Amino acid sequence: MAFFDFLKRTKSASPVPSNAGGWFPVIRESSPGAWQRDEAIEVETVLAHSAVFACASLISNDIGKLPIRVSAKQKGVWTEINHELAKLFRKPNSYQNRAQFFGAWTLSKLLYGNAYMLKQRDASGKVIALHVLDPRAVTVLVSDDGAVFYQLRQSTLAGIAEEGATAPAREIIHDRGITPYHPLVGVSPLTAAGYAAMQGVNIQRNSSKFFENGAQPGGVLTAPGAISKETADRLKADWELKFSGANFGKTAVLGDGLSFQQMTVSAVDSQLIEQLQFTAQDVCRAFNIPAWKIGAGPAAPYTSNEQMSLSYYSDAVQHLVEAIELCLDDGLDLPATMRTELDESALLRMDTASRYTAHSSAINAGWITINEVRAREGLPPVKGGDEVYRQMQDRPLSEAPENTEEVPA
Repeated sequence: MAFFDFLKRTKSASPVPSNAGGWFPVIRESSPGAWQRDEAIEVETVLAHSAVFACASLISNDIGKLPIRVSAKQKGVWTEINHELAKLFRKPNSYQNRAQFFGAWTLSKLLYGNAYMLKQRDASGKVIALHVLDPRAVTVLVSDDGAVFYQLRQSTLAGIAEEGATAPAREIIHDRGITPYHPLVGVSPLTAAGYAAMQGVNIQRNSSKFFENGAQPGGVLTAPGAISKETADRLKADWELKFSGANFGKTAVLGDGLSFQQMTVSAVDSQLIEQLQFTAQDVCRAFNIPAWKIGAGPAAPYTSNEQMSLSYYSDAVQHLVEAIELCLDDGLDLPATMRTELDESALLRMDTASRYTAHSSAINAGWITINEVRAREGLPPVKGGDEVYRQMQDRPLSEAPENTEEVPA
């Protein structure tokens, strides 16, 4: 395809070492030697933890629903303009709309620490589509002279027909998380939350087995004398077949001095609920999400929706939104007088009474017009609504009449 003619193989470029963060479908080692001990924490596994799924889906969905616009600086004020990029943002590619595209972008960064968007150009070099690539299918390369390239695996959706094709950095928008190990390698929040997520998954697995056995712990069958391994295996298999799972509760008749003793710690003794709550809160800490936002902690310490939304936005969302805006500005080569903006007002919407009070104050102060307020509320303009209104008694001190009366002695 003509718009992917830049793809080529670069023999002189070397991949960033995997010990700088890696480009594989596993999180960076949670402790030294974890990989050798088969303790690698896979993204697909930790997504089974409800807190990880809730944090990742909440943030990605919230960013996906934000409207995006192109603004230009006119007379010192950033003003939205009609631009050809609006069409690209509305439908970034043939299989995703705006919400799906920015949601996938954010999700890739949250789960893998890196998000890669491949630019698709027409014959004139104009960017006509953007594709979010699988982060596990991209390898960063650095040439001897410091130039950055990206090695890509085959992708039918993105139009990459050749396995191992290499794209120069100008054709990739690379949004990465924090980079503690290498400036080109982002790190996922799951690096910090991986153990907590796996603990939660293991607790849920054990709970499932526990309740399959009628909410009763396991135990040990003991005999008064020595028995052979064959006899022990037979007794164990016979016991599990007849008295566990769906057969729990049946009456067991033990002979030859056999006895059963419960050994496994019960759900109450192991503080199951408290442990699960801790794992959820630990995951929230890594994602910078207030625990109450996903129902994993006490109620929010705020009295208004605005305060709650602002807390969530400033801690968990704002840095992701600004990173997307900057990546788009640089990746699409916008001049210094133009920029892309995601409209965060959808997340910071106040309650009705507070919103109307703020609108009235802004109109009375002459900061905004009536039609600007109506537009924010989804209402059509009215005649005379583009005028700035101020009360007549408000006058600058320089126009106040001088007091010429003499002060009596």
